[in-house]
Amino acid sequence: MAIPPPAEHPRGLRIGSADVGRLEAVTREFRALDYRHGGGACHDAVQLLLPYAELMLFGVVPEKVAPLLCTAVADLHNLSGWASFDKGRPGVALAAFGRALELAQIAGNDDLVANVRYRIGRLYLHYDAVEEAVNQFDHGRAAADRIDPTLAGAILSANLAWAQAKQGNAAEALASLHRARDEFAAETVPAPPWSAFFGANDLTAMIGTVHVELARSVDVRYNGSAIDSLTSAVDGYGPEMTRSRSLTQIWLATGLALAGDLTRAARIAEAAIEVATQLRSERTKQRMSPLAAAAARHPGNADAREILDRIDQLRGVAGSDEVAHPEVLEP
Repeated sequence: MAIPPPAEHPRGLRIGSADVGRLEAVTREFRALDYRHGGGACHDAVQLLLPYAELMLFGVVPEKVAPLLCTAVADLHNLSGWASFDKGRPGVALAAFGRALELAQIAGNDDLVANVRYRIGRLYLHYDAVEEAVNQFDHGRAAADRIDPTLAGAILSANLAWAQAKQGNAAEALASLHRARDEFAAETVPAPPWSAFFGANDLTAMIGTVHVELARSVDVRYNGSAIDSLTSAVDGYGPEMTRSRSLTQIWLATGLALAGDLTRAARIAEAAIEVATQLRSERTKQRMSPLAAAAARHPGNADAREILDRIDQLRGVAGSDEVAHPEVLEP
């Protein structure tokens, strides 16, 4: 990207739409690396680019370009936060999301505001700060409701359903899933880059995820419809979405273990762990905890023991499976 180093960056530099386009293109490339290889594949490069992107805001920017520039810089911070979250650095991630939210609001881009809120909510959900996750998803919904039907609403509704399932609120979770389906079907405009990942396969994966969560928190019978959804989603992910495939395999193995199909669970878990060892993603390794808990319900089963042994080996390679201290997650 043709941006001079900070020491050489003149305050009077003129920034045009072509400069914004180059920043957007680089962000797309980094985001593709994140999806395929994990946040560690792009994190350092994103951090190097951020100071240059921020300096663009101090250039001479035409009025019509200013909101586009703010949006582009905000989305780079948005990606920075997601990559930091994936690397297991929640405090750093929250700071990046905070800056992304600030710039998205300045730009008046409610779609991006909704997406940042979704990502903050996912971070809190990962660390079991469920009430704060729901709060973020609700704020994101408020932003999504101010725009025409887009993927923003469907993404937020699906993830709100996951949070409600973790709380054991089955009726609310299923209602949110229904709303997500309706919003996804109503999508009529091209998706912006920050939400373009969410296709029919991702919605299917979320449906399965919510039902496995309900099986864990409410009644194992909710697990019945989860297996087919998650199996379909796993099969639907290509190499460009390697991390999503591994995360979905983990949930599929968890659902199978809850259903007592330990042989198949062990096979799927092995595939998920094999991918996880290749990803530069601490989050994927941390997500093994529900699978370990499901396998631990069957202490005398050889397949369950194999799952637990492989998870222990993965955690050993990862170095740790620690959860962030609560104070790191203060809003």
